[in-house]
Amino acid sequence: MTASILSLGERAMMEVGFNELERVLVEGPQGYLVSVTAGSKAVLTVSATKSLKIGLLFYDLQKSANQVGRILDNPDDPK
Repeated sequence: MTASILSLGERAMMEVGFNELERVLVEGPQGYLVSVTAGSKAVLTVSATKSLKIGLLFYDLQKSANQVGRILDNPDDPK
């Protein structure tokens, strides 16, 4: 389901003339659900409570997504 939400977000960004989507944020009364692409083969999604500092979540999530994407896109790379 989160991959579908991310795909719709990407299409919406294209519709309004933006080239790229960084993340999709869904906010509810108890917390957040954030999805980002992880390379070309995966989506990384996290949930967090409202007490979390959202900027730190974005930073750590992007860093982790880059690492996961690198591993999945290059499985034979020993790094």
